[in-house]
Amino acid sequence: MILSGKEIHRNMGKCINIEPFNPSQLNPNSYNLKLHHELLTYSNNELDMKQPNPTEKLTIPEEGLLLETNKLYLGRTLEHTETTKFVPMLEGRSSIGRLGMFIHVTAGFGDIGFSGFWTLEIFCVQPIRIYAGVEICQIFYHTIEGDYETYKEGKYQNNHGIQPSLLYKDFEKKA
Repeated sequence: MILSGKEIHRNMGKCINIEPFNPSQLNPNSYNLKLHHELLTYSNNELDMKQPNPTEKLTIPEEGLLLETNKLYLGRTLEHTETTKFVPMLEGRSSIGRLGMFIHVTAGFGDIGFSGFWTLEIFCVQPIRIYAGVEICQIFYHTIEGDYETYKEGKYQNNHGIQPSLLYKDFEKKA
């Protein structure tokens, strides 16, 4: 079951934390999250799963930043979220999708216990000018059935910024 907006609001400060929280961003069954002013892009055209891939930082100026097609941009939400009882999910807003911009290539699913900023995998089908602070995506929450363990530690837990892929750490564990 997906939580209603009213249920999200009732759980604020208990099982759900969103900082900063603004009631005007609450929807009937989700909460809109805003785009932070920093982005990362990968420096190399060829990426390697087994290695850290170098990145370059971009800042979205007040007049906006024109994104190129066929290029992955990593962004993050302005809001820090945490949940201890519900499964968080992230989707792009339909108004953003209708402009041909994807905000997560594959990773819209979170774990109970995740605490941090959401890294956005931004890709556009045609050039688009973006702006910091825009409500770019929405978080919604599912209930879970059965016994579960909360996500306490991992590559992306308690992050403080945009997280490039840390997949190479999985290969280090196997070595």
